[in-house]
Amino acid sequence: MLKKLKTYNEITGFIQIARRYFVNNFYDGMLTIMGILLGFLVFLLRNPSQPILSSYIILTGMGTSISMLISGLSGSYLSEKAEQKKGRKELARAMGILKEEEDEEVEKTIDETEEIQKAMVIPVNNFNHEHKKRFSRKRKKEEKQVKTLHEKAETFTGIIVSIVNGVSPFFGGLVAIVPFFFVKEAGMSVFYTSFFIIFVCIIFLGIFLGKISEESIIKSILQMVGAFTLTIIITVLFLGV
Repeated sequence: MLKKLKTYNEITGFIQIARRYFVNNFYDGMLTIMGILLGFLVFLLRNPSQPILSSYIILTGMGTSISMLISGLSGSYLSEKAEQKKGRKELARAMGILKEEEDEEVEKTIDETEEIQKAMVIPVNNFNHEHKKRFSRKRKKEEKQVKTLHEKAETFTGIIVSIVNGVSPFFGGLVAIVPFFFVKEAGMSVFYTSFFIIFVCIIFLGIFLGKISEESIIKSILQMVGAFTLTIIITVLFLGV
């Protein structure tokens, strides 16, 4: 099983693709829910005497996260399916070119052999034609094996990437609303706790990106925290607080 997965990864690089999808979409999921939380927070600041039930925030966050889950699964599956179809066509064209080149080489070899036999006054037998038939059968078998392996690898990659693309924003959004499951009414402290959790997750994502890219971890963290801060500033200014 591990050998098969390694082969699939060598063909499609699904580990790198899934890793990229996970980081991007987990981050997107958190920021999306953070935007919703900021909207509720602004409402609370404008109406401090009117409490916000945590159930409202949970239902809104869960509904958004589920939408991201379905969107990620279906959208990624359709796009990956299209890419796989394109890849199979390119593979077929490449194998067609290779087939023509191999046919030319075989024909050339057979012609040379027949010329030598004629020059040596040796009757031309059917050996060359039998050799050509065997070569043709062998090539067709190899082509079928290559196509089957590529198709399996592409199908597996499409499934894995679709799952990661859907699940990662769902969990990213779910993490952001965890504190609201433990209180009946959402006060300021619960919002701050949620923002702190998002902030910590962003730092871990920045560390992860810095390690896999072999670049400065501090730089990666600052870039992601910068986007986090910018989201808060723009949302607050837009809502007119």
